[in-house]
Amino acid sequence: MDTAFNPLVRVRTVTAFVSMPADAVLWQSCLTQAKQQCDAVADAIEARGYQVQSIRIVSNPFGEFIDVSGLEPALADLQRITQMLGAINTGKRRIRFAIGEARTAQEIALLPWLIAAHGDLCNACVNIGLDGNGFLQGELLQASVQAIQEIARSTPRGEGNFNFTVNFNCAPGIPYFPASYHRGRHHGALVLGLETPDLLVAVLAGLQAQRRQLDHAAWLQLAFDHLSRSLTEHATAIQHCADRVALADGWLVAGMDTSAAPSRSCASMVDVYRLLGVPHFGASGTVEASALLTRVFKSVAGVTQTGFSGLMLAVTEDEGLARASLDGEFDIRALLTYSSVCGIGLDTVPIPGDSSAEQIAAVMRDTGTMAYRLNKPLTVRLFPVPGLAAGDRTAFESADLCNCAVLALP
Repeated sequence: MDTAFNPLVRVRTVTAFVSMPADAVLWQSCLTQAKQQCDAVADAIEARGYQVQSIRIVSNPFGEFIDVSGLEPALADLQRITQMLGAINTGKRRIRFAIGEARTAQEIALLPWLIAAHGDLCNACVNIGLDGNGFLQGELLQASVQAIQEIARSTPRGEGNFNFTVNFNCAPGIPYFPASYHRGRHHGALVLGLETPDLLVAVLAGLQAQRRQLDHAAWLQLAFDHLSRSLTEHATAIQHCADRVALADGWLVAGMDTSAAPSRSCASMVDVYRLLGVPHFGASGTVEASALLTRVFKSVAGVTQTGFSGLMLAVTEDEGLARASLDGEFDIRALLTYSSVCGIGLDTVPIPGDSSAEQIAAVMRDTGTMAYRLNKPLTVRLFPVPGLAAGDRTAFESADLCNCAVLALP
C-alpha cells in the first residue's frame, strides 16, 4: 500500500558529501555507496510519511579528480561520471550531482562547456573570499562573470546558469544546489534539506482570526511562536527518523538545513508575506517580515542546523515572486535590501542579455561586500537572458523555472 505523505512538508533533498578519489577506477564504488546511504535515509523518512523529492551527491573540488588540463579530458571524465550515475539511479527519486567548487580561473573557464553538456549532473560553485586588504578576490570574481556570460550564450535561453552560483561567506555543507561544496572534511556526511512553504501558509492561515484582535507586535509574536513550533515539530520528527538509520561505517547524518526552500510545486513565499500582513511582496513591511521569517528558521530546535537555515527568495523558482516581478513590485535593489536580514542574496534573477561584465561584477561586489560586512552567507545566481531587455518576460522551458520579468541591473 502506498504511503500517504504529509501534504505540508517535504524533504527537498537528502544530500551526500563524498570525496571522489583521483583514481577513476574507484569512482563507481564511491558513488554507489553514497547513493545507498541516501536511499536508506530517504526510505526511512518516507515510511514516516514525508516525501523525499531528490537524492543529491556533492563532490570535493572537481579539480582534484577530474582531468582539468583541457576541455576534452574534462568532458570525458564527466561523461564517465554521468554514465555511472545513470547506472546506479534505479529508484524512483531524482538524482542530482554537484562537482563541487571551481578554485582557479582555469577551472571556472571550463564550467560553461561542462554545464552545457551535462546540466543537472554538473552543478558547481565558486567561493570568493577576501584578499589580504579586505577586498573581494578580483581574479575569481572576473572569471565568474565571464562564466555567467558564456553560460548564457551556450545554453538555451541562458538556463544553464541555474547550475552555477557564486558564493560569498558560505560554509561547506549546504545541501541545496548549486551552492553545495566541501573540501574533504565532510566526506561521509548526509545533510537534509526541507521544503516547507505549504506548512508556513497553513499555520498563518489558521491564525487570521486571532490576528484581527491583536496589535502589531502581539501578532508578530504569535506568528513567530506558532511557525517556530510547527517547524520544530516536523523537523525533529524527520531528524529522529534519519538518525535511527543504520549507515555504513564512516557515514553519519550531519544535520539539516531548515530553510523553507520554495519551488514551483508548493505555495509561494509571497503568500506567507501576505498572511503576515504585508500588502504585497516589496511593500513597506517586507524587511520586517523577512527578518521575522529568518528568526523562525534559525529558531528550529532539536536538529543540528547547517547550510543556510534561513529565508530563501528565489525569483524564478517561486510562482508568486515571478508574478510579483511581472507586476513591478520589487527590483534588484529591493532584493539586496532584504538580503541584509536574510541569507540568500540574488538567487535565480534574470537580467538583460546585454548586461556588461562591469555591471554584473558591480552587483556581485555589492552582494559580496554585504555578506562579509554582515557576516552572513549570500550567493549570486544571475541569468543573463539572450535577446531580452529589462521588463521583458522570460520564456524558460525548464521544469524547475517559472517565467518572470527580466530585472534591470541598477
